[in-house]
Amino acid sequence: MKDDLFTVGELAKKMNVTVRTLQYYDKEGLLNPFARSEGGRRLYTKKDMVLLYQILSMKYLGFSLEEIKNNLISLDNPEDIYKLLEEQTKAIEYEIDNLNRVLEAIKALKKSVTQTNTVDFNRYADIVSLIRTKNEGFLSVEFFNEDEELATHIKGLFEDNPELGIGLFQKYQQMCDKTISLKAQGKTPDSKEGQILAKEWWDLIFTFTGGNMELLPGILSFSENRENWSEGMRTQQKAVDEFMEEALSIYFQKNSIDFPELEEGYND
Repeated sequence: MKDDLFTVGELAKKMNVTVRTLQYYDKEGLLNPFARSEGGRRLYTKKDMVLLYQILSMKYLGFSLEEIKNNLISLDNPEDIYKLLEEQTKAIEYEIDNLNRVLEAIKALKKSVTQTNTVDFNRYADIVSLIRTKNEGFLSVEFFNEDEELATHIKGLFEDNPELGIGLFQKYQQMCDKTISLKAQGKTPDSKEGQILAKEWWDLIFTFTGGNMELLPGILSFSENRENWSEGMRTQQKAVDEFMEEALSIYFQKNSIDFPELEEGYND
């Protein structure tokens, strides 16, 4: 058993966090050491390493430390392990879907160049620009291309203010993951957590549109038209929509927010 224990420094190195972070998590009751050495040093197990991964994942999704503490999966039985593995599977599948879509766009451009002996530099420039920014916004431009006004708005976010555009897309991905996580934890749209998330969604929509509510129909179309989406992305977005439709409806009622075109789109 002794060989399976990690000191706080060893665990920090393996999980790419600071010793100070682990000390803080211990102090806050998030991750207590399994034991202490004769000299008083914190000692952790491999189970603690998995628990730390869960904490870091939830922190990345924007959960507060209090929310993390209240929603951690205990890992004390096979059902708990399965639930955590299911969340990790969905997250990885989503990343794979993203990369596959980028790859397909590049292959399509290669095929076009070979067949026509010409280059669509507008298309090529979009791909190159987004690859240079780590592909974070690639799917946004791809999915919104059918709505010219929205596509122009999206490209403007990345071209005029790349950090803002990338940040918004990252936030969208995080909130999708957070929605799936809340569902897995059995939280309902009308719960405290569900309503906090609904506010975050609405704030994101408002920031994304810059207050231009005329863009809302295009956003709704983006969510509803999934013909070009992969199976994994369709499944995830369907789960997100089911939760957020109800959560946003409740949030609008509680805060006297009236956007008929948004609510009608959700109720179609």
